Amino acid sequence: MATGCIREDKFNNNPQGNFDALWQIIDEQYCYLDYKEIDWDAIYREYNQRITPDMSREGLFEVLGDMLAELKDGHVNLSSAFNVARYWKWYEDYPRNFNETIQEKNYLGTDYRIGSGIKYTILEDNIAYLYYGSFSDALGEGNLSEILQYVAICNGMIIDVRNNSGGMLTNSTTLAARFVNDKILTGYIMHKTGKGHSDFSDPAPIYLSPSNSIRWQKKVAILTNRHSYSATNDFVSIMKEVGKHTGLVTIIGDQTGGGSGLPFTSELPNGWGVRFSASPQLDAEMNHTEFGIAPDIKVDMEEADELQGLDTIIETARRFLSE
Repeated sequence: MATGCIREDKFNNNPQGNFDALWQIIDEQYCYLDYKEIDWDAIYREYNQRITPDMSREGLFEVLGDMLAELKDGHVNLSSAFNVARYWKWYEDYPRNFNETIQEKNYLGTDYRIGSGIKYTILEDNIAYLYYGSFSDALGEGNLSEILQYVAICNGMIIDVRNNSGGMLTNSTTLAARFVNDKILTGYIMHKTGKGHSDFSDPAPIYLSPSNSIRWQKKVAILTNRHSYSATNDFVSIMKEVGKHTGLVTIIGDQTGGGSGLPFTSELPNGWGVRFSASPQLDAEMNHTEFGIAPDIKVDMEEADELQGLDTIIETARRFLSE
């Protein structure tokens, strides 16, 4: 079989048919094969050797999951009734740079407020501390205004999005809109226009417009780690651009985990679901952000600080904002 020429409209519901269907879906629709320099034909030849007519469903699932892992993409999943194949090395192979126990005990405390999934308080040095753990928690405009009004007396703000693995992109822009006074270009998006690995539309600009409600006009530090992914990666990318325009935003911590391709879903003949990155997003300079956003100030958690109950990244942000 010529591995680059699978173009069947229908595939049989057997191990070979499901393998070929998955390979073709990625070959024609996944958006980062050329960018990541992945030889998808070679991947076919390697994994096709593991396909046998009488293999079990668990065996087939393992092979297909292993093949998808070659994409090194946290947005890529294979879902069955009994398991979900996923790629987690985008954060597993890096320092964690987050300690929930220290954060909850020594920074949030027990009397923090909560609005739209954001936990917030005012630290003793008059710095606002906001922790947003998931962009899946819908942001209400009223809630955001209440938060900003409460911390209006503060000298600076920390927005901690460490260990936020993403959610809805609309929440990313809703939050970012509170930090600009003018409409700005924040990036671009492209869409597949054909089956070729580089068949994309021209980059379409993405703009951020200022909120009509309360906006923050002082310095803000965004705290990141490798587990800041997907919609969080998008938020950090936008806020980095906001910082270039306002001079008030600084990214502190570790590089984000990436995940900038908008996911799409498909299905194999046996009913297993396939999720994959289909539309690449770029920053305002047309750079891919799939592999993450570099911080303005690189900081890792230090063991000596943790032993004293201190979060190195939060403390760095507090000092920076107090300057």
